[in-house]
Amino acid sequence: MKNNDWKSRLNVVYSTNPDYQYELQNADNERQTLPPQQQNLTVCLDKKQRKGKKVTLITGFIGTDEDLKNLGKELKTKCSAGGSIKDGEIIIQGDFCSKILELLTKAGYKAKRSGG
Repeated sequence: MKNNDWKSRLNVVYSTNPDYQYELQNADNERQTLPPQQQNLTVCLDKKQRKGKKVTLITGFIGTDEDLKNLGKELKTKCSAGGSIKDGEIIIQGDFCSKILELLTKAGYKAKRSGG
């Protein structure tokens, strides 16, 4: 079968150029992970929409999902707490802002605390 899957081109505008070649975006175009010195992470305490439970949010990570999951797993392990990684954020159960800031700066990340 030819590589002419119309479902992958649903949102493409028609072209009148007879030499136009549609290019599929593949996983190779995924963002590259910045080194820790170039990351600007924000750590904040949040309890909105969480039934009053406190969680520590780490946002601002630029990189692949796999690297984000690895960082989240490392932080959860060092804090001895549960958590998850959703929508580019690391969520750790409990108030660990100061401990996470310390861990991130020791690892070479630029991290700051937000009032959120």
